[in-house]
Amino acid sequence: MASKSQHQKKHVGEDDNMDPTQYLQNRLASLALAKAAGINPYPHKFTVSISVPELIAAYGSLDSGEHVETIEVSLAGRIMSKRASSSKLFFYDLYDDSAKVQVISDARHSNMDEDEFGRLHSQIKRGDIVGICGFPGKSKRGELSVFGKSLMVLAPCLHMLPKHASVHSSNEAESKRNEKTTQAWKPGSARNPDTYALKDQETRYRQRYLDLMLNPEIQQVFKTRARILSYYRRFLDSRGFVEVETPVLSMVPGGAAAKPFVTYHNELETELYMRVSPELNLKKLVVGGLNRVYEIGKSFRNEGMDLTHLPEFTMCEFYMAYSDYNDLMKITEELLSGMVKELTGSYKIKYHGDGLSNEPIEIDFTPPFRRVDLIEELEKRSNLNIPKDLYSEESNKYLMDACQSFNVNCPLPRTTARLLDKLVGHFLEESCVNPTFIINHPEVMSPLAKWHRSRPSLTERFELFVNKRELCNAYTELNDPEVQRRLFAEQLKERESGDEEAMVLDETFCIGLEYGLAPTGGMGMGIDRLTMLLTDSINVKREMNWGWRFHGAGNPYLKWLEMVTPDYIGFFEMFRGSTQSVHDKSINHDVSRIKQPPYTNRPAPNDIAT
Repeated sequence: MASKSQHQKKHVGEDDNMDPTQYLQNRLASLALAKAAGINPYPHKFTVSISVPELIAAYGSLDSGEHVETIEVSLAGRIMSKRASSSKLFFYDLYDDSAKVQVISDARHSNMDEDEFGRLHSQIKRGDIVGICGFPGKSKRGELSVFGKSLMVLAPCLHMLPKHASVHSSNEAESKRNEKTTQAWKPGSARNPDTYALKDQETRYRQRYLDLMLNPEIQQVFKTRARILSYYRRFLDSRGFVEVETPVLSMVPGGAAAKPFVTYHNELETELYMRVSPELNLKKLVVGGLNRVYEIGKSFRNEGMDLTHLPEFTMCEFYMAYSDYNDLMKITEELLSGMVKELTGSYKIKYHGDGLSNEPIEIDFTPPFRRVDLIEELEKRSNLNIPKDLYSEESNKYLMDACQSFNVNCPLPRTTARLLDKLVGHFLEESCVNPTFIINHPEVMSPLAKWHRSRPSLTERFELFVNKRELCNAYTELNDPEVQRRLFAEQLKERESGDEEAMVLDETFCIGLEYGLAPTGGMGMGIDRLTMLLTDSINVKREMNWGWRFHGAGNPYLKWLEMVTPDYIGFFEMFRGSTQSVHDKSINHDVSRIKQPPYTNRPAPNDIAT
């Protein structure tokens, strides 16, 4: 009897040592035989009466060895572990909605005869999605289980899956011991990727479904992102804000100092830009009388890519009439401290800010947040005496010399705004681990912000930094149309000097201001970076529930990009043949299917805007 049991266990594990290609061929052949016999291996429907988390909540308190045979349940999920005690007794780990339950399939409880029972279980493989009908209970060792009366495959997994020793051990006692050492992750706590079954980053990002399937913690990360968005909406809705949607395509790429993507509308035979920010359209709604509005959506910026930047990202912007940046700082403190408290149970979170190889740092969201005056603190830390007139050539030269003396690199063009930004990054941002407001930016850095009411040449603006990274940007909104036109004109000079991220003139927005924009405060916050903090993600891709792929078009630049950042390049495939950077003419897209003039004949953004 013992030898028969050992033979059965060996048979169950044979698939794990098989060549993956042979495994796929075997599974395809098995499906073909089933179809030839008139069996549909992909049933249309299976009625689920209870989910695995609901089963755990309802029957988790049963005593060891206790069965509830008077109750029949039907549940479904994915088989992630298969073990056999004999040809008449099989054990499965069934996963559903990030929760696990053991399935015990005993021929004595089955509705099938022995031959049919054996054939069915010989065909079930790890990764298959199955439906089970049976009764709940606990094994003699105290593990909550479903004792199956009937079992059917709902969707076979044709590919071999990696095993996770800490969860899918062939020994039940060992599995239980290992699970106790692997604590369930929760928002605000540090993560441990070393325990993941699937570790290869390229596979994780390109085949995100495998990441979700094999690393259950990732499902919790994505659910945390959903909870963040839900809290954000509830917070604003409860304060009288109205959620709106504004266009993603526009004639003018305004609202932020950023380089846009451009696309072509065949029917209108004109260029359109993918928005870099919804700001200007939202403020037009405030002009129209919607005093409190917000939008959560995608924006697109054709700029660099790193651990915290993607070409497309999610942000929330809201605008509140009859408020200023002081009100917004209070709202921001309430929003973030309340969110962190609700999601984590504390104001303090753990984050691997210095990389996974180092111990996580603690970030404290207890209000009020620290406030730092930009110019005053910069002069204090650098021992500089920054000129008051920041529009002068003397100021630009002074700041250029300062950057050189402190070895602060500022790529061309070295405009005054860019030089100041680099100095702020060098001296101030590095000290902002806990939430810190950097306030009162110079006017030259803030073309959409209102001038400071008591300090000339400055604006009523703040940026919130957490873990040395900008999380949100806000200001008292500029509502004087003539001043706005003048600042747009200054931005145009910056653009002409080579700053591709400088704003362009949006005359329709200025005309809207002429109808009267009430005193208004507005803020924009990056949802992706916020999610990174609360999910201990040091790479922004780790909390996105999709991956990018690119099959290649022979372009050298994209081949290089595929080599160094394989998870980003699919973004270009998404737009290949229909979009291109406004300024970068080096990417040779296949545009034969689009009715339009060559890219090189397209006007510059400022020509269209004016």
